[in-house]
Amino acid sequence: MTVNELRDLDAPVRHLNVVHGRGTVDLAAAERAVRDLLVALGKDPTSEHLADTPRRVAKSYAELLNPREFQLTTFPNDEAYDELVVAKRIPVWSLCEHHMLPFHGVAHVGYLPGDRILGLSKLARVVELFARDLQVQERLTQQVADWLQEHLAPKGVGVVIEAEHLCMSLRGVQVAGSRTVTSAVHGLLREDRATRQEFFALTGIAG
Repeated sequence: MTVNELRDLDAPVRHLNVVHGRGTVDLAAAERAVRDLLVALGKDPTSEHLADTPRRVAKSYAELLNPREFQLTTFPNDEAYDELVVAKRIPVWSLCEHHMLPFHGVAHVGYLPGDRILGLSKLARVVELFARDLQVQERLTQQVADWLQEHLAPKGVGVVIEAEHLCMSLRGVQVAGSRTVTSAVHGLLREDRATRQEFFALTGIAG
């Protein structure tokens, strides 16, 4: 159910239960796969140090790939607030789908309210909703922006993510500390140059 559908309801505070809807992790199969990988890497999974590693790794990936369910809570914009609302430096942890190594950083998420305003903690929840998956940063940024635009129906949405990718830091070119910056904007944040520049200035990114 989107905010457009919720507008037909009378309750001043509206809740939308958000379920990630992804497939169930087969823990037993994941454990076997980790055990096989250890053998392929020349390790002994029956050793005292590694005996419980397959179970731990399987549970870790199950947690990393499944976001927590939450309620999207919105309130009427009774004061007709028409300036940007920006949550900065939301922690981001995700897994690169190419190497299954983590990338981590921060997200700056903002919106220009329409008829509804959002419970602020939910901006972080939406980031987690898409970050707990096998991802690329570009897609993650776009998914957060698209989801907020669809479910909140604001006048505009902006998302910036700055992240370090361990697939670049630990292997390959080994450029520790290098950060990738991606952005996605909708509505007035795309169409109005001044609003877009204000958003990027608030995030600390040059517009």
